[in-house]
Amino acid sequence: METMTVKQAILSRNSVRRYTDREISPEIREELSAEISACNRESGLNIQVLFEEPEAFGSILTHYGMFSGVRNYFAMVGSKSPDLDERVGYYGERIVLKAQMLGLNTCWVAKSFGRRKCKAFVGEDEVLVCAIALGYGQSRGAPRRTRPMESLCEADPDMPDWFTSGMNAAMLAPTAMNQQRFFLERHGREVIARPTGENYAKIDLGIVKYHFEIGAGKDNFTWG
Repeated sequence: METMTVKQAILSRNSVRRYTDREISPEIREELSAEISACNRESGLNIQVLFEEPEAFGSILTHYGMFSGVRNYFAMVGSKSPDLDERVGYYGERIVLKAQMLGLNTCWVAKSFGRRKCKAFVGEDEVLVCAIALGYGQSRGAPRRTRPMESLCEADPDMPDWFTSGMNAAMLAPTAMNQQRFFLERHGREVIARPTGENYAKIDLGIVKYHFEIGAGKDNFTWG
């Protein structure tokens, strides 16, 4: 059913806020659910997908965020821990790119949805970190601006190809307000990624790290 690779998904994906009423087929729902189950097993998260559930995106907050027609979304839920936000970003972006490969559109949503109306199950020790809108967009979205590579990493003339490829993918990662508050350092085959902002910076870092791994190839480096 997939028509593109994950690298192609990184290149083609843009954030989309307005959706049509086209329903997601049972076959695609099954593929998304299987990917979520795999991510939950690996991460210990409790990511959930809700189909044909418009209430969470029916509040006035969604109008401020310029969302419309959102009837499907991923609820990013997990137990409280210091690395929760980073795991949410990493595995959430893995699911986002899976959705793109299946012909769907997405948008990360931190505030512009009704948390109290969200139908996801959140346990006593868990928190709903954010949501990701899902569906068939009215458009494909617009490409994001990106900061120069040298402002996002320690660039040098001797950068290996794998690091350059990783950075090119990382620069296409969605971040809060498109601020790209991250910085990567390379020490041989070790790469250190750190946030340079505050709001949602750890979620962004997880997203960036997933993109970097896809671009660089996980066998070419280790995280410091």
